[in-house]
Amino acid sequence: MIYLIVAVASYLIGSISFAVVVSKAMGLADPRSYGSGNPGATNVLRTGNKRAAILTLIGDAFKGWLPVWLVGHFGADYGLDATGLATVVALSAIAVFLGHLYPVFFRFQGGKGVATAAGVLLAIHPVLGLATLLTWLIIAFFFRYSSLAALVAAGFAPLFQVFLFGPSRVSLAVLAMSALLVWRHRANISKLMAGKESRIGDKKKPAAAE
Repeated sequence: MIYLIVAVASYLIGSISFAVVVSKAMGLADPRSYGSGNPGATNVLRTGNKRAAILTLIGDAFKGWLPVWLVGHFGADYGLDATGLATVVALSAIAVFLGHLYPVFFRFQGGKGVATAAGVLLAIHPVLGLATLLTWLIIAFFFRYSSLAALVAAGFAPLFQVFLFGPSRVSLAVLAMSALLVWRHRANISKLMAGKESRIGDKKKPAAAE
């Protein structure tokens, strides 16, 4: 029963789209209507409203961190042994990530998962999260492509997990998240190869133009 509760609760938390919620609260256009059409912090930044983008980033990362951290720290209180705890952490990680990608509250039209994945990784272990975030920052700083930074970070995240903590069910969850993140960026991969990908800080365009 605890596995079902964790999966459902994590998915519902992940289904809160902070890009849409923050934009609506601040009187901005729906992020699904311009730029890449992606409800995420990078697309919200295209409005020029840095505060909205930062709030979206924090919200999406926090919702990824919260359920994974809770089950990781309190799962043992509900009788979970080491194996059971690893399983429920992995389950929570995947569920909250899927909630962000396919949110039930927003007709299953979600973001690409970068900030939420970062929150999940920080909850699994701060060193894992920070190592992956540093990878993203380095690529983003030098190339100014959020999508490229996300793809590189996604490739390194499972390697960091295995190198730092060894293979486990959590490692499989991290690998699955990375694969899903790459899949969600498949259109960006095509744009990067064609030299048509938008850079960080570019102003918004109608979604149809993208």
